[in-house]
Amino acid sequence: MRNLTALLADIKVAHTVFALPFAVMSAFIAADGFPGWRLLFLIGVAMLFARSAAMAFNRLVDEPFDRENPRTASRALPAGEAGKATYMAFITGSGIGFVVTCGYINALALKLAAPALLVVFFYSYTKRFTPYTHFFLGAALALAPIGAWVAVTETVGIPALILGAAVVFWLAGLDTIYSCQDYAFDRGQDDLHSIPKRFGVAAALKLASLFHAVMVALLILLGLTADLSWAYGAGVAFTAAMLAYEHSLVRPDDLTRVNVAFFNVNGVISVGLMSFAVVDTLFF
Repeated sequence: MRNLTALLADIKVAHTVFALPFAVMSAFIAADGFPGWRLLFLIGVAMLFARSAAMAFNRLVDEPFDRENPRTASRALPAGEAGKATYMAFITGSGIGFVVTCGYINALALKLAAPALLVVFFYSYTKRFTPYTHFFLGAALALAPIGAWVAVTETVGIPALILGAAVVFWLAGLDTIYSCQDYAFDRGQDDLHSIPKRFGVAAALKLASLFHAVMVALLILLGLTADLSWAYGAGVAFTAAMLAYEHSLVRPDDLTRVNVAFFNVNGVISVGLMSFAVVDTLFF
């Protein structure tokens, strides 16, 4: 039980808030209104299982690096608070739970369940061979709105792909900012790659701003494609303002507020944009 408690604290289940709002938003847009409590429940459960499996897998395969990095050495595995067997059992159980939940959603969701797990697991290896690993993380989380669209319509719609692309650039930007903390450590590791390591912290922060500008452009395109109203447009404006605030918190010579930018601001962004989109589909 202690091992499991340490594991759950390590994978930060509460951070599901980053991707779940985009799934809910996609479900409401796909349904052009309320998609029903059953579907929302199943989407939430599927996301919880998928994210839990992915995060535990990431912690497991990154353990050798986490042990050497002062910032991550206190995580459950390198600190000896939980064993690898616990992580492997948890990953297996979460993966099975995800596939079973997808089976209760619809046939297409079930067919796509295993490929989706492969995508989210593959991300953990990308930092070993490409500095653009942040985009693979974005692709993993982009499965949330795409999967929610599949849950409602049993198809993969263009709006879902646009929203998924927006999530890719959102995550690429915020993960680039977050990884600036590990710039010094990553430079000493031949087998670790990131945008900050490849281009330097100052350039990485500029690229993160560019990625977030692309995200806003894609959100505007989504509004036009899905014929959403001014309420959603207000949500896009809110998102752009919050992203600007996020970037104001971090400078190349001052990374002390990275965690505030990463966790607090982006949680507000995802929940806020979802709220505007849901209001749009229900009342306009």
